[in-house]
Amino acid sequence: QVQLVESGGGTVQPGGSLGLSCAASGSMFSRYVMGWYRQAPGKQRELVAVISSGRSTNYADSVKGRFTISRDNAKNTVYLQMNSLKPEDTAVYYCDAKRTVYDYWGQGTQVTVSS
Repeated sequence: QVQLVESGGGTVQPGGSLGLSCAASGSMFSRYVMGWYRQAPGKQRELVAVISSGRSTNYADSVKGRFTISRDNAKNTVYLQMNSLKPEDTAVYYCDAKRTVYDYWGQGTQVTVSS
């Protein structure tokens, strides 16, 4: 079993930056595909970024060039650095860990981009 705890959310002005962290408990963290998803009010949850065990990455078109996902296997932590934030980035951001049939989610952290 893996438990995920997100941190780093908050309120930022448009054009600003924010960094999210997701700390994972349990073993074999390095073998999990880690992802960040977000859900805005009234919208479906969507993929933001994903990083494989081999550190290959993939991003939603809407965040390419602005967001960076990374992982530190020694710390069992995955990060999401968000730059040039826009009001449409406002959402609850969730961390996800996938491996074979296993799929674990964090509780989410609110990111609000507003002037």
